[in-house]
Amino acid sequence: MINIYEAEFRRADLNLLVVFSAVLRERSVSRAAQELRLSQAAVSAAVGRLRRLFGDVLFVRTGTGMEPTPRALEIARQVEPALHALHGAITGAAEFAPDRADRTFTVGMSDDIEAHLMPRLIGLWREHPGLRFVARQANRTVVADMLDRGEIDLGVAVAPVVTADHRQEALFTSGYACVFDPARLDLTLPLTREDYLAHPHVLVSRDGRRGIVDDLLEAQGLTRRVITATTHFSGAVVMLKSVPAIATVPSHAAAAFAQAAGLAVSPPPIAMPDYVVSMVWHSALADAAAHAWLRQAVRECVDGLGGGPEQAVVRWARER
Repeated sequence: MINIYEAEFRRADLNLLVVFSAVLRERSVSRAAQELRLSQAAVSAAVGRLRRLFGDVLFVRTGTGMEPTPRALEIARQVEPALHALHGAITGAAEFAPDRADRTFTVGMSDDIEAHLMPRLIGLWREHPGLRFVARQANRTVVADMLDRGEIDLGVAVAPVVTADHRQEALFTSGYACVFDPARLDLTLPLTREDYLAHPHVLVSRDGRRGIVDDLLEAQGLTRRVITATTHFSGAVVMLKSVPAIATVPSHAAAAFAQAAGLAVSPPPIAMPDYVVSMVWHSALADAAAHAWLRQAVRECVDGLGGGPEQAVVRWARER
């Protein structure tokens, strides 16, 4: 007698779920076909079968690619962890040999965390040439959904918004630092509050209007002069090479930005809060050997950065 699950699996064809996952991740039939080493026609036909199976269009073609419908996202939250578990069972997830592995790990994070973490993480390529590390733009509000859709293997964010399906672990505590181009601003380190307020600023914020610095200054009856704004911290670094201004950025990225662009770095002359940066992953991957190795690699990269971001800022200021 055929078990009910076996009957359903025969009707569904689990290979269709692999196609579903690839199209969801790539947002493109052609790119999914390339990744799966199938013809575009074969992937298109599989998407058609998926639509009939689930009774939904699943993907809608837009100017930016194949966008998933709400039903597709609901399916992904259940399918992606299951596919990871099946992959582990088939490939022998009880063992993972990074020296022999041929695998890409995708980590979701904002560009400030990327500047801090990725140079050391990709440095593991020297020891494990078959491994590749890819950074995807993410933040605390989207990282869980990206994990559910299989777009990333691991997320790193400040106070990530997660559900019971996810696990998280604190990596390090960070704060803020000031950076500027010493060729354009001849200022003494560490910055005084007078110098900080007397010179123009590059703002980094989602809306380009104000940030945490403005809120803190306003509470003291003070203001700063913002001459330009960007939504990315790396964009502020580029701007500082063109204008005599100061940017206030996460301290975990300050030393990396300063070293790469020849900037001076200083602790901020106003009291600013600290916060915790955590890594987050789907609970279905908790026991997968490859994923466990990735998490440990991230931990070691953070530890190897030496004393944490605040100490890095102090050391850099002394060296300058």
